[in-house]
Amino acid sequence: MSRPCKPRNIEQEVEYTCFKPAWVPKSKLKRVELSAAELEALRLFNLEELNQEKWSQKMQVSASTFNRLVKSATKKITDALVNGKWIRIYKTDGSHNCK
Repeated sequence: MSRPCKPRNIEQEVEYTCFKPAWVPKSKLKRVELSAAELEALRLFNLEELNQEKWSQKMQVSASTFNRLVKSATKKITDALVNGKWIRIYKTDGSHNCK
């Protein structure tokens, strides 16, 4: 049995939770699911000019957990872009507004 996830500190709430290739209905595409924590890790890693220690402190996770979140998110987004999938991002409360 795996350990329950600790809550992560997410500073910026997700406004848009669905991204897909233009002019292609979602019903014809495969889906990639991204958590709010993965998106926050990407935001901190790519947009904030901080060091690794500060990133992990901001999210209240270990450096290794932060690195796993970034690696997982990068792989999922790359898969979606290269293979034409749509991306669903779950908010911190587990909801999304993709119709």
